[in-house]
Amino acid sequence: MTQTPLRRVLLALAPVVLLTACGSTGNVSWSKPETLFGLLEPYRVDVVQGNVVTQEVMALIQPGLGRAQVREILGTPLLADPFHANRWDYVFTIRRQGVADQKRTITVFFENDVVARFDTAELPSENEFVASIAKPLDRKDPPANLTPEQIAKLPAPPQAQPVAQLPQGAARAYPPLEGGSR
Repeated sequence: MTQTPLRRVLLALAPVVLLTACGSTGNVSWSKPETLFGLLEPYRVDVVQGNVVTQEVMALIQPGLGRAQVREILGTPLLADPFHANRWDYVFTIRRQGVADQKRTITVFFENDVVARFDTAELPSENEFVASIAKPLDRKDPPANLTPEQIAKLPAPPQAQPVAQLPQGAARAYPPLEGGSR
């Protein structure tokens, strides 16, 4: 019966040992709150919202254009506030894993249903926009040329076997392609 007090002591010490083990992860980085214990980063779904507007598209918007023309060029505004009927807001956001988040806003102001003015920050060109959302490839491409040392280490190509010549007019007998007999 001396094992019973020993078991009680072990059961009492087990939670203490386990809890102190939790505090021994001092070398793990906790700087990113979206990671799991600083070790695993979960997959984030790409989120694209709004209308992509580039310098080339915005160059088509000029004062004097009607609402229908603006809608045809820029698309449906993300925000068309009934309390500000003379203002359309276009907002574009993109969140992709491995790429910096982007957000752009464009506000078009109307007077008498024609464009009076528009406000926007600096917009990228189409090429700049495509380059900014491209994910970098994580693979390493092999070198284009081998050095002489690398060529010397390559295995020798197999030697070609001489082809047996059949007499003129003789046919070669091949086995059937399927398991059946001829």
